[in-house]
Amino acid sequence: CQDRYEANWLDVSVPVVTRSRRKRILLLAAKGSGSPGRRSLWSPMILFATLLLLLLLPPPPSSGCPDVCTCVSGEVNCVEHHLRFVPDGLPVNATAVLLDYNRIATLRNRTFVALKALRRLSLRGNALVSIHRRALVGLSSLQELDLSGNYLSALKPETFFPVPSLAALHLEHNRLLRLDPELLEALPHLQALSVHGNALASLSAGLLEHLPTLGYLKLDDNPWMCSCDIEPLSQWLADNADKVPEVMSVSCRLPAHLANYPIVAIGNESFAQCQEPWLHPQDYAFFLLVGPSTFFASLCLCVLTGLLAVAHAKMTAVSYIRPGALARRAEHRRR
Repeated sequence: CQDRYEANWLDVSVPVVTRSRRKRILLLAAKGSGSPGRRSLWSPMILFATLLLLLLLPPPPSSGCPDVCTCVSGEVNCVEHHLRFVPDGLPVNATAVLLDYNRIATLRNRTFVALKALRRLSLRGNALVSIHRRALVGLSSLQELDLSGNYLSALKPETFFPVPSLAALHLEHNRLLRLDPELLEALPHLQALSVHGNALASLSAGLLEHLPTLGYLKLDDNPWMCSCDIEPLSQWLADNADKVPEVMSVSCRLPAHLANYPIVAIGNESFAQCQEPWLHPQDYAFFLLVGPSTFFASLCLCVLTGLLAVAHAKMTAVSYIRPGALARRAEHRRR
């Protein structure tokens, strides 16, 4: 009986956290152990210790599935359920979460922080207008992110800092006006980028140079402005045409005389006039305003210096005339 009691006491003392182990503890506490006399003495103590242990232990991680979703083999499917927010209670072991074609308008701070194993997240065809800069915190294993078909016009530079392993990013068919260089610098392993169907008129110089592993880029259906600012993109397309499907469809929208003209076909000679001049207009204005005034100031300074020198010489000559010299000169003149 003593051996049986010690075994039961050891079972109670182990800090288990799973639901099955919790049930086992409760059953052991309810049954008690040993002789009837000893059971009446120890059972309340065992029960009290069991309850105290269960209160102190953290709750097991949620492995359930939201009611509106379907969860199969790590994939959580919440497509087309008219959701306005990302549902709570997503299973922490999920590897893919599909939230396509809902009505989600914003991603709040730390929305997916518990989904450490997530590799694919899709929010295609929602009503997204903003993404909190820390919305993706916790998704360090994320490989693919689909934000296409939304209403995003700008993304904060820190948006993708929490997802350095991202390999595929879909931003097509939004309303993006620009892509900041800092936005993509956080994605050194990005292999595929889709930004077609946005409102991009140009790309910052050097933006694509920060993506050494990029092998697929979709750029067409943007209102590209073919001015001097488009030169870096034109050069990159010429050097990496194999990475851009239908590269000839990436064409100018403005100016009018270049409408529908492929950007990759713009030769280097067309950008000859875009070379940086030695002097800018403000430099000419500086010389025209400051130059003459400096010249006249220098001339006045020279004249003033000369006058002071002459006056000083005269004063020095008078001070060195010997006593009585003036009287002798006057007497000599009378004779």
